[in-house]
Amino acid sequence: MTVTVFVPRDSAARSVGADAVAEAIVAAAAAGKHDVRVVRNGSRGMLWLEPLVEVAAPAGRIAYGPVAPADVPGLFAAGFLRGGDHALRQGATAAIPYFARQTRLTFARVGVTDPLCLDDYAAHDGLAGLRRALALEPAAIVEQVVASGLRGRGGAGFPAGIKWRTVLQCAADQKYVAVNADEGDSGTFSDRMVMEGDPYLLLEGMAIAGLAVGATEGWIYLRSEYPDARTVLVAAIQRARAAGWLGDDLLGSGRRFDVQLRIGAGSYVCGEETAMLESLEGKRGIVRAKPPLPAIEGLWGKPTVVNNVMTLAAVPWILQHGGAAYAAHGTGRSRGTLPFQLAGNVRRGGLVEVPLGTSLRTLVEEIGGGTASGRPVRAVQVGGPLGSYLPASRLDVAADYEALAAAGGLLGHGGIVVFDDTVDMAAMARYAMEFCAIESCGKCTPCRIGSTRGVEVIDRITAGDRREANLALLRDLCTTMKDASLCAMGGLTPLPVLSALEHFPEDFARR
Repeated sequence: MTVTVFVPRDSAARSVGADAVAEAIVAAAAAGKHDVRVVRNGSRGMLWLEPLVEVAAPAGRIAYGPVAPADVPGLFAAGFLRGGDHALRQGATAAIPYFARQTRLTFARVGVTDPLCLDDYAAHDGLAGLRRALALEPAAIVEQVVASGLRGRGGAGFPAGIKWRTVLQCAADQKYVAVNADEGDSGTFSDRMVMEGDPYLLLEGMAIAGLAVGATEGWIYLRSEYPDARTVLVAAIQRARAAGWLGDDLLGSGRRFDVQLRIGAGSYVCGEETAMLESLEGKRGIVRAKPPLPAIEGLWGKPTVVNNVMTLAAVPWILQHGGAAYAAHGTGRSRGTLPFQLAGNVRRGGLVEVPLGTSLRTLVEEIGGGTASGRPVRAVQVGGPLGSYLPASRLDVAADYEALAAAGGLLGHGGIVVFDDTVDMAAMARYAMEFCAIESCGKCTPCRIGSTRGVEVIDRITAGDRREANLALLRDLCTTMKDASLCAMGGLTPLPVLSALEHFPEDFARR
């Protein structure tokens, strides 16, 4: 009887030796004449256990990790193909506390299936949402997304259904779906994990969006730093096209929707939707003035749905189960689930999909296990490099759009970076300003010049040079950047700086 063993090919797992582990398992199985099939699945998101090896044992999938190639002979000797006991045995994967506390809607298949197997995808509810969409009128598809309360998961939090409705109502000879896969925020990796671990989910979400608004072409703008995602997406698009899941006859419906992949060149600002559109068109990636909105004049001047990967990846579940079922999760105006990413100085780093409204304390201390160093949590940054630094006293805030905004922060892409009590928050504030200075597209003065001057002012403050006057100057500069910058790059850079000043003023004293 063939035993299936799962070894992730997710780039995080590969970075710690998953390929070598897979090779060792194949070699040991051959030497022992064991009938083993190795499946390279996506990551379950428990990154501190990678490489995480799972065995389809009689009692279900049993996890072992973190596994090194040297551990493989011992695993075979312990009977791990039958779920045997071993020091690395984590038990049933679904029962691991980190995993069991999650509500996996978007990530339901990631880590479960072979990412590129069409049959595996279809056997695990793949295409159910698209088939449902093909049976509905475009306006009805849009209204399901509106009813779900789904908001843009890229950071802005704009209601996805309202954006789709705007594109649907525009008259045009051509419309587009553009996917922002330029996941550049520090501590974020959910887009990458979906593209590497469940690529057909993204393609299905794009096709549903195309049906909803009348678009026949989709474009994925992928960051160049994701070579594994590129390899998987290229293969997935080719296979989906050959199977009739994309192309001129979508699932035999006579409807057309096809997808093209484009690779960025490493510019952080191209994560902003209009800069991304400029880059897609072959131009320099700089921010456009708005209006007109991309929903009205987007890619090549045509109405365009611009969503990030996580937004579109949520859509197939919504169409399959209904908007109301998705809206049953979450709180207030923050509906559904969000894959939070725990990074930095955290004991159990990885991806956690939970309903919006879950507290930061639950995420960081209960699920994440606190700091990896064992020292007290001093600060967390939520929402990427332009998010506020929140002190440990604010960990009880709910992780949703409104609660974080009320606390002076932002949800962003769901990235949470943890710091212990050894962190220098003045240095972190300086990093935020310097990051903006390096990554600014240069189009507007407040961002281009303000960030450069901001670094200089912070240096003067920490050197003890006219401290009070320079603190006032820094706050004034932040106000100008926030109110006058053309896009969120300059407009949000003051958040980490001002939050560090507010919560950790002692770190700005003379060194």
